Amino acid sequence: MRKSGPPKGLISYLVLELLDERPRYGYEILGEITEISGGHWEPSYGSVYPILYKFEEKGVAERVERADEPDRKYFALTDAGREELGEKRREIGREAKDFGDVVLGFYHLYAALATDDRFAVDDTDGDWGFSERYSAWIVEQTIRHHERDFGEFERIEATPAEFHADAAETEPDSAESGDTDSAESEESEPASSGAAD
Repeated sequence: MRKSGPPKGLISYLVLELLDERPRYGYEILGEITEISGGHWEPSYGSVYPILYKFEEKGVAERVERADEPDRKYFALTDAGREELGEKRREIGREAKDFGDVVLGFYHLYAALATDDRFAVDDTDGDWGFSERYSAWIVEQTIRHHERDFGEFERIEATPAEFHADAAETEPDSAESGDTDSAESEESEPASSGAAD
């Protein structure tokens, strides 16, 4: 169960990956993260720049001068930064459950605001509402994104306990047998900007 927002270290990890691609400035990084999230999440301006300055202080990133944009602070990854990125990839890789908890937790809250008699949200003035219609739209968008990124969606009839027990039994077997095709294809495809929306 998550007791806070996005998994710790997520923004730092995203910043490292984006700097590994090419030198960038803070506001550009904010825009990239927003695009990766399909426009549904934007970290605060005050969260990215302190990370960049901390990276610079630690030697993980360095400022690069651009003749065509002398007033803009570009940052590039150093060799130490690439080592840090390798560690962050492993760290974030261990937090898949936390990501799932964030997604499912907020959906459960959304559904509760729509259906639980303890809440009386007045959503008449908003672009969205807490209702079955908008709940269905959220689920529809999730399925569309799943099919865009992973292929045809298939319902899973297992209970959560059954699903996790089955995953614990089967995942090590597929890794040992060298069945890496699906993992490689997932890693090689860049994150989309939410075209299914």
